[in-house]
Amino acid sequence: MKGKKFTGIFIQKAGFYLFVILLLLTIIAFLEIKVAAPGFVFFLFLLYYHFRYNYKRKKEITQYIENLTFNIDVATKDTLLNFPMPLVLIELDGTIIWYNSSFKKIFEGEELLEKTIQTFTKDLNPESFSNETMNFSDEIKIHDRNYCVLGNFIKVDKRINEDEIILLLYFIDNTELVNLKKTYDDEKTVVGVFIIDNYDDLMQSTEDTKRPQMVVEIETKINNWTAYANGIVKKYERDKYLFIFENKYLKTFQEKKFDILDSVKEINVGNTIPVTLSIGIGKGEGSLLDKFRHANAALDIALGRGGDQVVIKDGEEISFYGGKTREIEKRTRVKARVIAFALRELIDQASEVIIMGHKNCDIDCLGSALGIYSIATKRGKEANIVLNKSNPNIECMISKIESSKEYEGLFISTGDALEKINKKTLLVIVDTHKPSFTEAPDLIKYTEQIVVIDHHRRGVDYLQNAVLTYQETYASSTCELVTEILQYVEEKIKLAPIEAEALYAGIVVDTKNFTFKTGVRTFEAAAFLRRQGVDTVAVKQMFQNDLDTYTHISNAVKDAQMYSENIAISVCPPDIKNATVIAAQAADQLVNLKGIQAAFVLCNIDEGISISGRSLGDINVQIIMEKLGGGGHLTFAGAQLQGVSTEEAIEKLKKAIDEYREETPDNSKKE
Repeated sequence: MKGKKFTGIFIQKAGFYLFVILLLLTIIAFLEIKVAAPGFVFFLFLLYYHFRYNYKRKKEITQYIENLTFNIDVATKDTLLNFPMPLVLIELDGTIIWYNSSFKKIFEGEELLEKTIQTFTKDLNPESFSNETMNFSDEIKIHDRNYCVLGNFIKVDKRINEDEIILLLYFIDNTELVNLKKTYDDEKTVVGVFIIDNYDDLMQSTEDTKRPQMVVEIETKINNWTAYANGIVKKYERDKYLFIFENKYLKTFQEKKFDILDSVKEINVGNTIPVTLSIGIGKGEGSLLDKFRHANAALDIALGRGGDQVVIKDGEEISFYGGKTREIEKRTRVKARVIAFALRELIDQASEVIIMGHKNCDIDCLGSALGIYSIATKRGKEANIVLNKSNPNIECMISKIESSKEYEGLFISTGDALEKINKKTLLVIVDTHKPSFTEAPDLIKYTEQIVVIDHHRRGVDYLQNAVLTYQETYASSTCELVTEILQYVEEKIKLAPIEAEALYAGIVVDTKNFTFKTGVRTFEAAAFLRRQGVDTVAVKQMFQNDLDTYTHISNAVKDAQMYSENIAISVCPPDIKNATVIAAQAADQLVNLKGIQAAFVLCNIDEGISISGRSLGDINVQIIMEKLGGGGHLTFAGAQLQGVSTEEAIEKLKKAIDEYREETPDNSKKE
């Protein structure tokens, strides 16, 4: 072996030497230098041998490569044709140009060539393979099998200077995996918690002899509705029920829009108040205890939104069903008294009190903040209200407050509040329960002593770490709630005229002069404030419009367009002062017109488009506004859209209305 290797190396090197010698001989011959003939012949012999050896070697290598290439081509073709995984070659438009036997078995008896892949499976779109790397498609269902599709691009020579790109698709049968996953999802445990919203009032409205029958009727409805799911229903309190079932039945409940909500309203054993249920459902990953906690959290949201609805909490995802009826006023003041005592204790223990409302403060927000300020100062605590800037909604009241030396230094900016706040500071949030909506969201991070007082329906992103929450959606306004608290904090409390007027103004504005969301307790709160010396005429004058404002409101009403039969949509003129106030008042005017059940008025603001929604109760504008990231109440709500034009905002609004119509096809009928 060593000898052969040496010989080969010698012959290879000899080629170079022969070339050099031949070059020298050529030079010698050119110079007519005489050289011995034998030596010349010897060199010619070596040269001949070298070229002969190289030619033979090159021929052998070429033949070997050709044989190897042929064998590889044969093996490749045989592998592709008999590959156990279905393979297909398609052009970029989906036209099938080649397939193997495994792919043919999927479509047995069908002609495949020259047809597009979309002909046989509409779920597969070749355009989804957008780059030259491997891409996975979603699950593709063909006949009764499921496939995961893997694809990559191949360049093939079409002409000398141009390449054609085709697509090779691999079909991976994952039917068993899909079925196993479906079975796993179907058999997951779901926990539901039922509560009778108005149990105490319901029993009080029913004769003593018929109360047991009422309970039996309710439980019969619940048991009949839950029987379909073959789950477990257990009553664990007088008005609460636990429901455990499998996830596969939840989809049917959702498709039927949880008709148990309507079913219990049909119960009539002499009760003057309709029966309503709230249901919280917890699902997703985690233990049974985690799902029970999710269910309770969902139930809290349902109750915070006024009850008579279902809330499903799947991890961080929350969905709503129902909640389209008016809130029922609670006739007992026990909770207001309990909240008042708890708030008094928290104020006494705090080093100071900071009060904060929502951005773009309105009169309900300002009035309720002044009410809490009054409580804190009467308990001997320093108190401030966080307000970065005024706006047309509160300019008149702000002027009155700032003109009084008694309230000097009352308002502080976010920066000043951040310097003052500490762990012992009591932060009271009024007229909102969403951290992102507050005047200074950063304040929430610096104290654990947080109180929330609000009358809006609870949204998904509510403040969860509050030590005390008083959120009653039946109330007309936050001012009404604060007025009730004031009556229990101290006996014979005396409010300053500005404080009483601000609270009264908040109630008047939010009820549209005691027209909407006005209950018995609303008038009782107003009566208390009237006894405190409120000048009702002065409050009315506070919100009088000038001629220009009234003209803009009239123009917005005049330019309204009808959409979906009984819904009016209008747009305020651009670049007008007090646009949000004008939009809100224009919406109020529109719902007073015959044939209009709901109205939405849009206006331009610095951040984008603001929408004010109003209704008379037949259409839930809160649900429509929530689809756009806003919120509110059944009869009045709003939303702000960032970075969109007026036309885009109108399209989004119309889409939200259409979705609401699809979810509530009978919303034209008053519930």
